[in-house]
Amino acid sequence: MKTTKILYWVFNILFAGVMFLSGIPALLKTADEIKGIHNGLGYPAYFVPFIGFAKILGAIAILIPGYARLKEWAYAGLTFDLIAATYSLYCVPPPQGAWYFMFIFLALAAAAYIYYRKKQALTV
Repeated sequence: MKTTKILYWVFNILFAGVMFLSGIPALLKTADEIKGIHNGLGYPAYFVPFIGFAKILGAIAILIPGYARLKEWAYAGLTFDLIAATYSLYCVPPPQGAWYFMFIFLALAAAAYIYYRKKQALTV
């Protein structure tokens, strides 16, 4: 029980941290984000701050206690974001398209969600 809660917090803080920290430059429309997402991947410029805002909200939702349904949606949305980013990078030739490193973040998302469900099962 204690190990499950510790792993839950470790994976969720790491996952939320990665998503939050990747959302800040997108929300602020930094030059690197515009270069990577707009110029490199071909997404419209107005999409960059939107996805940054969504990542930040999702990361916050994961860390706030309670709100089980909101957490489920946050996990789903952030996972869809990672899958879409992986596919987008796959479709672009290297060096911009180094897509295989995204599996690290997808594994982190899976671990965070798995331990979220295990922690939820303990409290029922």
